[in-house]
Amino acid sequence: MGVGLDFTAIDFETANGFRGSPCAVGLTKVRGGRVVEEASWLMRPPPRHDHFEYHNTRIHGITSADVALQPRFGDLFPEIGAFIGGDVLAAHNAAFDLGVIRSALEVSGLPGPAYDYVCTVMLSRRCYSLVSNSLPFAAEEAGVPLVNHHDAAEDARACAGILIDIAARNGANSVAELYLSLGLVMPRQEAFDPAIDPLSKPSLAALSSGNGAALFRPFQSGWPEEGANPEPNPAAAPGHPLHGQTIVFTGSLSIGRPEAKIRSAELGARPESRVTGRTTVLVVGDGFVAADLRSGRLTGKAKRVLELHDRGQAIEVLSEGEFLQMVGSFAAAGA
Repeated sequence: MGVGLDFTAIDFETANGFRGSPCAVGLTKVRGGRVVEEASWLMRPPPRHDHFEYHNTRIHGITSADVALQPRFGDLFPEIGAFIGGDVLAAHNAAFDLGVIRSALEVSGLPGPAYDYVCTVMLSRRCYSLVSNSLPFAAEEAGVPLVNHHDAAEDARACAGILIDIAARNGANSVAELYLSLGLVMPRQEAFDPAIDPLSKPSLAALSSGNGAALFRPFQSGWPEEGANPEPNPAAAPGHPLHGQTIVFTGSLSIGRPEAKIRSAELGARPESRVTGRTTVLVVGDGFVAADLRSGRLTGKAKRVLELHDRGQAIEVLSEGEFLQMVGSFAAAGA
């Protein structure tokens, strides 16, 4: 990697709960800490994974009619890949966007290159002190305007601005230098070929469900069952955004709290049943989005988190969609 803050920021939006269903991508190329080029495309997701779910369309506004005449992801990927070239990729909740590339290529039967990548959620968590590290909050802290959240081009541009700001605050002249100064190891998604390599878990799950339909359960009223608090998985990868976090759930989730706790523990988090001085992450159901932190539409646990944050406890609020993206399940629409 040459000297200079060089990278490409990327953001995908997906048609349905399977992350291999991209319908839009935004890319922002940065050289020497300045935006030099941008690109964005609408696309049809891979065959058999191209149905649009109401939940996703409600978030990004894209419908099947909008992409009916666009090329498939598999046909477009050579152009996307050429734009990225050998750059480090930056994404807000990068495990999701890198997972989109992997799953969408897998179900298209296409191989994918290796990418070094950085996650601006992780960096925001390390370098800012925000009650939510969702893109609009982190972008505001970085001084980057974000008007149309979930427009892929705007989200990629905001992600680039966050990384530029965090590098400047840390006096880093390259992404490698930034990671070195923070004592972090840059994650890497290895090259793969679906013809010979095992498929990723989300792709296997989507293929086994027949058409990749999201496995969202119907909303259930009544008091949510807490379930047991499993121990964190000692073999979990330390680079994951939930690793080492103490996590509490509030409100009605579409996957049920016991299952949410199992999934977070698998990734190295410690689930607990109430907000305490140990809590570092609160996941809020009931259709909560980060903007609700400003409007005051909050559960008792979420109000307690805001009080603790005001007193200096490093604690973060996630929407269920953001949590589902992080656990790599049949997640909500793009970052």
